Amino acid sequence: MDVTVGVIGLGNVGLGALQILSENAKSIREKLGFPLRVKSICSRNVHAKNLPLGGEPPVRTTNWKDVVCDPEIDIIVEAVGGTATASHIIEESLRERKSVVTANKELMALRGADLWTIANQNGVNLAMEASVAGGIPIHTVLREGIAGDRVVELYGILNGTSNFILTEIEKSAANFQSVLAEAQQLGYAEADPSADIDGLDAGSKLAILAALAFGEKLTPADIYTEGIRRIMPVDFEYAHQLKHTIRLLCLARQTEQGLLLSVRPSLIPQAAILAQVKGAYNAIWIRGVYGEDTFYYGRGAGPKPTGVAVVSDLMRVAREIRFGSPERVSPFAHERLGEYKPLPLPTQKLPYYLRFRVEDKAGIIAMLATILAKHRIGIDAVLQLPREDWRDLPFVITTEPAGEQAIRDALVEIRDADFLVEAPFAMPMERGF
Repeated sequence: MDVTVGVIGLGNVGLGALQILSENAKSIREKLGFPLRVKSICSRNVHAKNLPLGGEPPVRTTNWKDVVCDPEIDIIVEAVGGTATASHIIEESLRERKSVVTANKELMALRGADLWTIANQNGVNLAMEASVAGGIPIHTVLREGIAGDRVVELYGILNGTSNFILTEIEKSAANFQSVLAEAQQLGYAEADPSADIDGLDAGSKLAILAALAFGEKLTPADIYTEGIRRIMPVDFEYAHQLKHTIRLLCLARQTEQGLLLSVRPSLIPQAAILAQVKGAYNAIWIRGVYGEDTFYYGRGAGPKPTGVAVVSDLMRVAREIRFGSPERVSPFAHERLGEYKPLPLPTQKLPYYLRFRVEDKAGIIAMLATILAKHRIGIDAVLQLPREDWRDLPFVITTEPAGEQAIRDALVEIRDADFLVEAPFAMPMERGF
């Protein structure tokens, strides 16, 4: 007896999952001992699509309720995306006692814990492996693979678009806008790239991973987030002088005072394994109390890597339906999530990279040093590469470990100086690797 599937949404994720279900049907059946059959598919233009289907053709519909309310369908794949219609689809599916597989990071970051409660109440499952780092089974790692450990730190490169842009700037010394245009031409970036380059996409993913790792109910609003728009080729030149590089780093760190969370461009040592993650790849480095360091690397997006995660979830849920599983593992790895709020980021202390673009005049360094000293920030080094344009001269000050609030206060005092071409730019220098 087969297990039946309804797929709602035929964008990259939905089409990728359908292709794998069709082309890999024999292998899937051999692993499960029974087939997965796509009974129904839904999208607004479903009748116009040439779909990668084999075997018995599924029912096509433009109304998602036809799929959700079909009593013969066991599992719903939600591949619509967004937080409006997708939320209704998932909630109604769960109340119809159908398990749900989703790749929807934005919705899972906002409502995942609540939707899991509804799934539990109705005796069905909610699977979301594809919602973070599509090609890396990081949910399974945190939920089951290293469940016996206690995670204390998690570092991630979780947005392939931003990582492609940063590593291309580093490689070619091209400016941000030209590399962004290239990323859009290659299909790595959307026409509106804000979610990627402003860190919002990575923030949703970190909220999910941090909930899994630390057992707390978190949303993207709990995470301090900065994007990469201000990164310049000269920042890589200075970073290399410091034996560092720059990545959009997702951080979750458990301290004695509480949990710190951030998504922002950061300097990391060139010797760190995360510094070797280039192009549109994702990676996660997890540090546990007992198992210590583990590292996970792979494609973070794309129809096929994400499709593999969706189909793998389908297989896991299908086994539960066929054979039963009275003690199902929560998709958030903890039976209940706490309501603890993370620490404000300004409480942490790190060395910082401060980049200034100035119209060159006498006394600039002395003035900056005076203001930094006023805020109890020690200077570690001053770096200035040769430049011909004295009206736009970039240079860098690196600091000794300092409180983030002190850095912010000092930069507020500095930013109105008449010699500045633009506001100062700060990045932390992570030393936890």
